[in-house]
Amino acid sequence: MSKYSREDIISLVKENNVKYIRLQFTDVLGTIKNVEIPVSQLDKALDNKMMFDGSSIEGFVRIEESDMYLYPDLDTFVIFPWTAEKGKVARFICDIYNPDGTPFAGDPRNNLRRMLAEMEELGFTDFNLGPEPEFFLFKLDEKGEPTLELNDNGGYFDLAPTDLGENCRRDIVLELEEMGFEIEASHHEVAPGQHEIDFKYASAIKACDDIQTFKLVVKTIARKHGLHATFMPKPLFGVNGSGMHCNLSLFRNGENAFLDTSADLQLSETARQFIAGIIKHAPAFTAVTNPTVNSYKRLVPGYEAPCYVAWSAQNRSPLIRIPASRGLSTRVEVRSVDPAANPYLAMSVLLAAGLDGIKNKLEAPKPIDRNIYVMTKEERIENGIVDLPATLAQALDLLKIDSTMKHALGEHLFEHFIEAKEIEWDMFRTQVHPWEREQYMSMY
Repeated sequence: MSKYSREDIISLVKENNVKYIRLQFTDVLGTIKNVEIPVSQLDKALDNKMMFDGSSIEGFVRIEESDMYLYPDLDTFVIFPWTAEKGKVARFICDIYNPDGTPFAGDPRNNLRRMLAEMEELGFTDFNLGPEPEFFLFKLDEKGEPTLELNDNGGYFDLAPTDLGENCRRDIVLELEEMGFEIEASHHEVAPGQHEIDFKYASAIKACDDIQTFKLVVKTIARKHGLHATFMPKPLFGVNGSGMHCNLSLFRNGENAFLDTSADLQLSETARQFIAGIIKHAPAFTAVTNPTVNSYKRLVPGYEAPCYVAWSAQNRSPLIRIPASRGLSTRVEVRSVDPAANPYLAMSVLLAAGLDGIKNKLEAPKPIDRNIYVMTKEERIENGIVDLPATLAQALDLLKIDSTMKHALGEHLFEHFIEAKEIEWDMFRTQVHPWEREQYMSMY
């Protein structure tokens, strides 16, 4: 059952004095794009007749095939609470279609829907995601530009007055709740200026929509407090980076397919095969789940982010952790993902990796219940633990040779993602950085 009908939306728009509608979508890099229309064009939008120029969007199409159509998902309709009383702004999240009425292969949201259809062919009915996105709050300067000055010196679970971001975080939660989010936790994270707000898990597409909406709300409300919110994975050296741990579970008709109360750890064979698939493909999917040059500054030992491909139910140093909750909450937590990731693409590759483990009945290695950070390289090799890629360039090379991951993205997204990220790496590689001048200007 849909949450909203066409008639519901028209009624809500009139009742709430909505004057503008944003038709939102996500490009290949995970950036939110939108076409804003006056409310007089609502009927046209609801008829799926709103067109835009796809050639101007990263990873979409060439100029000679630029016409694309926006199909609003009615269930994503929401009115932004912070917009002006004299004329509010509402939004839909849209799917992108070609002029012939077929789904556009370069639309990350459509691509995830394609992978979910493959999941359903295997007999599963739901793929659920519970994300844990982290972010930093920095002060703005007198010109409204972000500085590197943090707004607090708080630590994990600290309260005001140490955590000066508490009021901002509370306002973010209130806005999210008004928009229908079910917030489960809100707290200061380990690093000064770092925060986390967790919201309830949902089916994969809705959860990815929620991540994109969450980022928009966090940035908007932070600016109202004179702060800049960033989801950059590692904005500061010497402190923890920001992750987006992803809690994943597969369901069959309301039953958690990862649960087997008679098995060791109460993990079903399906869960263990899913874990095995994640472990097999982790080196390759890291380019998608950790998609920036900066992402690899976070994936280093000593700052709680995983660097090694392993799993455990007892410690937080491996890539995969199995949280203690069981029953419907039985899940696999993938800890490497960061909030710079395009959530639709990240879920596509994680789902494809897990399904490959299930389809091919892969066997998960034994869990690693020791702190991997203190193991020697020889001990890691003895235990079959491999490293995650150390740079974006290395990650891209591994992505290019993994046929399962290529299939998960589809040819169009795969090619455009690789092209964009190789340009990003080359720009970084050829740039002269301040560290180099500090080290070498006087020495040589």
